[in-house]
Amino acid sequence: MRQMHRMLIGAVLAVGAGAQMMSAQQAGQPPAPGRGGGRQGQAPQPMSFFVTSVGKGDGANYGGLAGADAHCQALAAAAGRGSVQWVAYLSTQGPNAVSARDRIGPGPWFNAKGQQIAGSVAELHGDTLEQARMGNRIQKTTALNEKGEMVNGVGDTPNQHDVLTGSTPDGRAYTDSADHTCSNYTSNASVQPPAAGQQPAPGPSVQLGHHDRLGGPNASWNSVHASRGCSQPNLVSTGGAGLLYCFAPGGGAAGRGAAPAAAEK
Repeated sequence: MRQMHRMLIGAVLAVGAGAQMMSAQQAGQPPAPGRGGGRQGQAPQPMSFFVTSVGKGDGANYGGLAGADAHCQALAAAAGRGSVQWVAYLSTQGPNAVSARDRIGPGPWFNAKGQQIAGSVAELHGDTLEQARMGNRIQKTTALNEKGEMVNGVGDTPNQHDVLTGSTPDGRAYTDSADHTCSNYTSNASVQPPAAGQQPAPGPSVQLGHHDRLGGPNASWNSVHASRGCSQPNLVSTGGAGLLYCFAPGGGAAGRGAAPAAAEK
């Protein structure tokens, strides 16, 4: 009896010690992030970033920056987030050129599920060596459309990972004479593919990023390669659909009563 009693006491003590260890481990770990990237119990952050679920259907011709911004605004409104200002992540060329990084506000930005994709412009673009090493959090599972759905990428049919940006990897406008923006998003010019074994002739195109970070020489979300032209078939031919990145310049704060940023001229 005494032996059985000692065994029962030992079992109780072991269970208690195990529970204490689990409690200590849990206490030493940070709380799991909620949908908003914060602590559990907090409301999710409102959407301030998305990839468009559809393009305009006219290749890279959005009617300029204003038309691209309007496309972002309309899709956001349909998803219940039209009360704040939205802009397309696009750079322009020529006189009064605009850099995409200067259009989107300071951050942070969150996708439709409240997951933070970047905390600042510098983090988004990897401005420092450390930020470039760490990277932002744009990838296929986080670069969601305005409906909270994943966008087709490599391995899907059709592949639609090409996203129009017209930008360098650091989010700035190109300064050379080549067309990197399909005439500042006003052209749907079609370019025929070159004959076998020949290099394509210089022509209208737009710089593209890959929302899934797959393919191309640098796995960049915003600047991987140029399109083969500006028409809808041209964009489809390299794995795109004329999609855009859309940002709310007010970031997460915009959904908590902050006034929308002033419209860009």
